[in-house]
Amino acid sequence: MRIPLTKYGWPQVVVLPAALLAIMAIYLLVGILFLSFWALIFVELILAALLIWVLSFFRDPYRTCPTDKNLLLAPADGRITDIQTVEESNFIGGDALRIGIFLNIFNAHINRAPCNVKVEKITKRYGKYKNAANPRSGQVNHVRKSFAIWYSRRRWFNSNVVNESNDLGLVRTDSPKDRLVVRQISGSIARRIVCRTSEGAELTSGEKFGMIKFGSRTELYVPIRGNVRCLMQIGDKVKAGLTPLIKYEERGTKDERR
Repeated sequence: MRIPLTKYGWPQVVVLPAALLAIMAIYLLVGILFLSFWALIFVELILAALLIWVLSFFRDPYRTCPTDKNLLLAPADGRITDIQTVEESNFIGGDALRIGIFLNIFNAHINRAPCNVKVEKITKRYGKYKNAANPRSGQVNHVRKSFAIWYSRRRWFNSNVVNESNDLGLVRTDSPKDRLVVRQISGSIARRIVCRTSEGAELTSGEKFGMIKFGSRTELYVPIRGNVRCLMQIGDKVKAGLTPLIKYEERGTKDERR
């Protein structure tokens, strides 16, 4: 049976398993001469488990995404860590509802579009690699790009530096044509953000556009509207392209007043 591995994992999806297999083979040949049978089996099992985890991390599960145009789907697998009203002046231009999703090392790390959208703007920001479970890790760093990496290595600059991130400024192609933001954020283990879309591209609901390699965070920003209802609570587990986070209610319904 074919293992569905993501193309976004290259080259790690090839290099890491190959390296582990080589280590297992070398250890087996050397261990037969110098180690007891059970010591050899124990270490080989640990290496085999690590190999399975690496392959699992880069898995790309097939998903049939909901087609309801009134829903905004989760852009990542993981757990909801925070739901807050914040000011998003860079793209949305006002108050927005931010939903933060933390991805641990066992989640699938593929990022997907929350709905039918056009990619209006992509903004890469450099920074540190703090714990991505902390909502502050996604705060925007306004330091100029040319100095961001240099500053991020200075302890006296910690209070102003956030994690490396990548913002996708999206515009819904269905009504209402809201401006949305999906923010990919690196974590303490994650060091590589992959974004395989471009400005001007159109994505369908649930379509894959990238990943974050190893533990990380993804945020969805939605403009505050009277008919926007959040379907999530902190602690809920979600799956990218499957779990609805937001629903646009018809005006005048009792749900709008929640």
